[in-house]
Amino acid sequence: MLLKIVQAGEEVLRRQARALTWEEILSEETQQLIEYMRETMHDAPGVGLAAPQVGLPIQLAVIEDREEYHAQVDPARLAERERRPVPFHVLINPKIVFTDSTSVEFFEGCLSVNGFSAIVPRARAVKVEYLDEKAQAQIIEASGWYARILQHEIDHLKGTLYIDRMHARTFMNVENLTRLWKDIPIGEVRTKLGV
Repeated sequence: MLLKIVQAGEEVLRRQARALTWEEILSEETQQLIEYMRETMHDAPGVGLAAPQVGLPIQLAVIEDREEYHAQVDPARLAERERRPVPFHVLINPKIVFTDSTSVEFFEGCLSVNGFSAIVPRARAVKVEYLDEKAQAQIIEASGWYARILQHEIDHLKGTLYIDRMHARTFMNVENLTRLWKDIPIGEVRTKLGV
């Protein structure tokens, strides 16, 4: 079943989501929600989806960066972004416990700010503690694009959107991003846009 993805302006996207209990995580309802969120993320298509994006103020997100999404990206841009496939997994009650001091900037979009993109600075690497869909404690150490996805989805659980972190001068619709800036190195884009 596909869920409706809410758009910027909805209150749920700006609220701190609540943590799930062990019992809630293992409930049939939450397990079904995870599957629906996975289907919705694939249909969008996206690489991550947080529960607030489907109208639920709970600390749950799904992530998967499928190899097929990389086929349309210039290999030089994949390398620049340190982007590699990421298998499907579920984050519940996640906490970023380490952030690399190295900041990297790339265009970022969001299924809840549909049709737009902007350059967003993020930490190059992070360490995240979370519970999986079986309520088991897990730790991820991620770098590159995967670290960006994790930061983006965890921001959703805190009521933060990428537009709160973006370089405002780089905000544009996806059509213009694709037509004008898609294959240009990010440093050159920043220079041309006066960032």
